[in-house]
Amino acid sequence: MAAKDYYSILGVSKNATETDIKKAYRKLALEHHPDRNKGDKIAEEKFKEVTKAYEVLSDLSKRKTYDQFGEAAFEQGGPGAGGPFGQGFGGQRGPFTYTYSSSGGNFDFGGFSDPFEIFEQFFGGANPFSRAQARPTYSLTISFMDAVSGTTKRVNMGGKTQTIKIPAGVDDGSRIRFGESDVVIEVTPHPKFKRQGYDIISEQDLSFPKAALGDELDVETVQGKVKIKIPSGTQPDTLIRLRGKGVKMLRGAGHGDHYVRIKIVIPRTLTGRQKELLREFDGKPQKSGWF
Repeated sequence: MAAKDYYSILGVSKNATETDIKKAYRKLALEHHPDRNKGDKIAEEKFKEVTKAYEVLSDLSKRKTYDQFGEAAFEQGGPGAGGPFGQGFGGQRGPFTYTYSSSGGNFDFGGFSDPFEIFEQFFGGANPFSRAQARPTYSLTISFMDAVSGTTKRVNMGGKTQTIKIPAGVDDGSRIRFGESDVVIEVTPHPKFKRQGYDIISEQDLSFPKAALGDELDVETVQGKVKIKIPSGTQPDTLIRLRGKGVKMLRGAGHGDHYVRIKIVIPRTLTGRQKELLREFDGKPQKSGWF
């Protein structure tokens, strides 16, 4: 079954504000609420659908996760679930989702202290969703390359060792939901590579003559060595883009890019002949005491 777009379900754009989302949900919830549509199964399903969409889009952290991973991030991975989120850890099917925690503090629900407080105010009934209980959280440290390429780790969770499959593309701070617990990924820095989203940045030293004349270099990427061409006249801090040589994207196909920053290396010592050539290049006569 094709995934449903939560924004379309609520009838709002992907740039909708918090207020727009709440207003759209309020209207649809009132229209399709079971108390107003006794015995109407279609209305009941629609009510569940808009409620699920609102639950995600009204929460800043969940909305960011949805925008990045789609509905699969909130699937419980039932017997028919497919894709990387449908398969549980250790060969079992079960709840397996990725989320990213919000760094923005408490989220403003536009006057509601809880995203489902709307039910208590509009329908006079109890909140149909129990408040989330605190989930046990465990930390797992992995290497930079394990985060890029994916790996399998064993984690002690509540006295029981669990085998967890880490998909390629996770980042520092990624949160993996496993059953009733969360595992927060901590990624150790790499000595050569820096990561920005799915892109990789590295630095490459280049001598002044090679920068001036041009050259070909073998450059390390997270996908292995590649040969790049340095054009003549390359300037310091030039960025050379290697398309598709970055990190595998968690959602959908494709990879980020790798950017090579060129650092021109100036020699600290020169031979007499080298000094003479540089003076000639600069168009200046030799002066006593210079260099």
